[in-house]
This record gives sequence, structure tokens and C-alpha cells, in this order.
Amino acid sequence: MPVTRRELCAMLPAMLIPGVVSTEASAEEAQVLPSAMYPFEKMTPHAVNGGEIREILKGKLATGESIEVQQTTLQPGGAPHPPHHHVHNEMWLIREGTVELLVEGKSYQLGAGSAGFVKSNEEHGIRNVGTTPASYYVVEVGPGAAGA
Repeated sequence: MPVTRRELCAMLPAMLIPGVVSTEASAEEAQVLPSAMYPFEKMTPHAVNGGEIREILKGKLATGESIEVQQTTLQPGGAPHPPHHHVHNEMWLIREGTVELLVEGKSYQLGAGSAGFVKSNEEHGIRNVGTTPASYYVVEVGPGAAGA
């Protein structure tokens, strides 16, 4: 079946789209966090009010969400910052000690093995209300996590 020049020109944009889409997909895939292991002793701590934070990972998931994970240790009475809110969701996984989570003005005490979650835009804060250091993991997912 012969194709005219006009028909060929009309089909040209459609033939180029798969190449553009695959190039865009490749660029996005290059920004996705790879599978990796994060030994505790290789995480560099940095000081925060009343404790220290160790960044674990920060970036984009293969499904498109931004994610940031960190491990925090607070001394008794310590809090990383005052209550605040942001667009991303946040979860705390308490490893040791006793913390108080403040969510929308309501206080919750959590001990080792407990978890807390706050959805997007709810005011929240965390502090160590125990007599020993408290360690927990923070998992942030969504817009604004990982500095996105």
C-alpha cells in the first residue's frame, strides 16, 4: 500500500512519541532511589535540639512519591523542633524510650515498639518525655518530603 508524502508527514509525530516517552521514562527512572542497605555505623549524625539525627535515605520511589527516612535520638526533655505542619505525611516508629506526640493539640505517649502517623497538613510535634534517651525512625512520604 503506497503512502503519500502528506500521509507520511501526518504520521511522523505519532512515530516519534514512543521515543520521547521512553526518554522521559529513562530520565525519571534515573532519579528513582535504588535498592540499598544503610548500616547504622555509616550514617553520619548531626546535632538537633536535644539530640541527633542520622539521615538514612531521601529521594523518589519508583511509584513517584517523595520519601525521606531518618533515625533520631533525643535526650530526656529534647524535641527536634516546635510543633508544625507540612504537606507530606509522617510516621514515627519508636525504637526505645518514651516520646510524646502532639497531633492537632492532642497528646499521645508512645513507648518502644509503638508507631504514630500524622496525615498531610495536621499540626504535630514530638519530644522525649522519658528519663532515658529516646530513639525513633521518621518516615516522610509525599510532596515536600526529601526536599521535593
